[in-house]
Amino acid sequence: MREILKQAIAKRQKALSEFDSKQLMKMAGIPVSRNYLAKSKEEALDYAQKLGFPVVLKGCSDTLTHKTELGMVKLKLKTKEDVANAYDEITGKGIPLDGVLVQEWLDGDNREFVLGSIKDPQFGPCVMFGLGGVFTEALQDVSFRVAPITSIDAYEMMDELRTKKLLGPFRGSPAVDKEMLARALVGLSELINTYEEIAEIDINPIIINGDKPVAVDALVILKQ
Repeated sequence: MREILKQAIAKRQKALSEFDSKQLMKMAGIPVSRNYLAKSKEEALDYAQKLGFPVVLKGCSDTLTHKTELGMVKLKLKTKEDVANAYDEITGKGIPLDGVLVQEWLDGDNREFVLGSIKDPQFGPCVMFGLGGVFTEALQDVSFRVAPITSIDAYEMMDELRTKKLLGPFRGSPAVDKEMLARALVGLSELINTYEEIAEIDINPIIINGDKPVAVDALVILKQ
């Protein structure tokens, strides 16, 4: 974990790439989607086969923080031809990339949450949990705690959401695995509290696959 951060600092990066950010989340016990970093079209096709169709392709770089707006995200690719075309489109934009992220496609149930952490000038390291996806900014239904937190704090944060009913059984979907979500929040708090190199972490969205929370995107901002 420290090695990823050390290399990024040495390169004077402002952030980690999505691939490296997810590696960090995984090491901290936060569930993330399965993904590989392809350096060629052939690798992308091999990884897609390994993951099983459909897959997602994303341009990957530490400077690429708004991938969707730049047309660097291709969703639910169902065939080898789809993957090859998406790879060509992503790499043909002239934007410097570390590679192309090949990610498993997960069927969520429309419930999306956000996990985040910051280093507040007044309170120090803090952790946030709330309603995610496109509703993050619109509804601002979030809960904060000063890090480090315990699992008890994590459960309290879930209970403070106005939309907490979404964590229970919802429209035919099972209740969210709160224990798994609590472990993710505790792991996130340990990351922001332990590593001074990290300024901010944004995990949005966390989707619910069956009853399991899974991070399908992540961004780590580094201290400058």
